[in-house]
Amino acid sequence: MVIGASGQIGRPAVAALARDGWEVTAASRGGGRDESWGEGVRAVRLDRSDDGALAAVVGDGCDLVVDLVAYGAGHARQLTALADRIGSAVVISSVSVYEDDKGRGFDTQGEPDGFPAYPVPVAETQPTVAPGEATYSTRKAALERELLAKGEELPTTVLRAGAVHGPYSPLPRELYFVKRHLDGRGGRVLAYGGESRFHPASARNIAELVRLAAGRPGSRVLNACDPQAPTVAGIGAAVDAVMGVEPETTLVDGPPPGGAVGQTPWSVPLPMVCDMSAAEQELGYRPVVSYQDSLPETVEWLRRRLAEGDWRECFPLLARVYPDLFDYAAEDAWLAGA
Repeated sequence: MVIGASGQIGRPAVAALARDGWEVTAASRGGGRDESWGEGVRAVRLDRSDDGALAAVVGDGCDLVVDLVAYGAGHARQLTALADRIGSAVVISSVSVYEDDKGRGFDTQGEPDGFPAYPVPVAETQPTVAPGEATYSTRKAALERELLAKGEELPTTVLRAGAVHGPYSPLPRELYFVKRHLDGRGGRVLAYGGESRFHPASARNIAELVRLAAGRPGSRVLNACDPQAPTVAGIGAAVDAVMGVEPETTLVDGPPPGGAVGQTPWSVPLPMVCDMSAAEQELGYRPVVSYQDSLPETVEWLRRRLAEGDWRECFPLLARVYPDLFDYAAEDAWLAGA
């Protein structure tokens, strides 16, 4: 059973498991299907917050539960309460649980000197934030702790995903470049010299990790990212190549020079790059797609979505996180005075 099957990771995960011979029940709030799924995939509606509904879908038992929408200790306990009916689990977490040797993490980024200085690359042995219910990161940490503590009862592979990308994303970072090209912008400004690195993770590569972990049950934590972590300038160039444009890039040393000017969804002062060697060694993981090769389908999906209306309505989560992503007036004013 795949919980959250209609989402960004769920669609390719269901398809990968079905191709591997699993009989898959695809559970989601709407109960929808993806065109890539075969007729053998059973789609059902599921309210994740309803304990009884979850237990009913699990039924008398299943060999595997893949949970793509779990947050916090409560969701972990929902799964472990059904441990006698579940063979093993694969659960998605996040690289945001990591903290540096000074206790800084994703939750401290907005504080003075609060951006974490992670080792390059970050291995799974890196310390994590204290579990709790206050933030996304602390809830993911609580989810992990609860599941791993019950590893003998329910063997669970926890996958710490990076900056997830691909079609059906609620937070499509690539929109920063795609929309600018569609709007006819001839240039862009990139802070930190365009050298920011925030490790991306293709939904298709995460699906491959899900498939591999399904075949090798165990209690473990693994990073889930792409084979490379390109710079933000490199990402921009890759999108340019897909869309056939050659814009002018203005690089700024240091942080954004004013407001959101120069700020992208990948712009970080220090790199966040993850070590993928553990997944290679434990699961035999080999990525199924590179960042660059994954872009055409993402760009085409974004084109279609933008044709439906204003970007804020199409991607409300992105608009809340990055409200000034396309403040062209501020950008033009800064360029005029630069």
